[in-house]
Amino acid sequence: MTSSDSTEEIGHDPPGEILVPDRLGPRRRRTRFGLFRFVAATAAVALMGARVSKRGGGAWYRLLRKPRFNPPARAFGPVWTTLYGLMSWSAYRIWKLPDSPERTRALRIWGTQLALNGLWTPLFFGKHAPRAALLDLATMTTAIVAYIKTAAKLDRVAGLLMAPYLGWVGFAGILNGAIIRRNRAWI
Repeated sequence: MTSSDSTEEIGHDPPGEILVPDRLGPRRRRTRFGLFRFVAATAAVALMGARVSKRGGGAWYRLLRKPRFNPPARAFGPVWTTLYGLMSWSAYRIWKLPDSPERTRALRIWGTQLALNGLWTPLFFGKHAPRAALLDLATMTTAIVAYIKTAAKLDRVAGLLMAPYLGWVGFAGILNGAIIRRNRAWI
């Protein structure tokens, strides 16, 4: 008997691991480092967005007529860092659950909303296409709501962790729409 066998027999998880039953075997190890997968995915989207914003925003964005409620540029970093952290934690909570069709569906929807999130910045700042970006936000909102509903059935906290993100995306849609209205002549 190895030391890990003895910890499984007495019902304790080895340090740094979560043992969960699933269809692949009686107990499969899922390390707590699984959170890194979701943090890495959201960080990749964030980095891509930052690069596109710097390259494509510039004078075009500065010249846009924006509503008074447009947040200052310095607000976006802390807000998105927090939202990406909450998104990652939500997905991780779902990922560490036992395998099931619902869990798989939730994680696929999470990936879809993240891909749509990653598409918005290149549309808005890269292609200077706020109308297409607004359509992306509408689709993203649908995916986020679907994820929240699916995730909440599996883990209520995982669903709640996405609520601030849904609120922010709703605000972004209002802001995006206001920019389109105020700049109709040249957008």
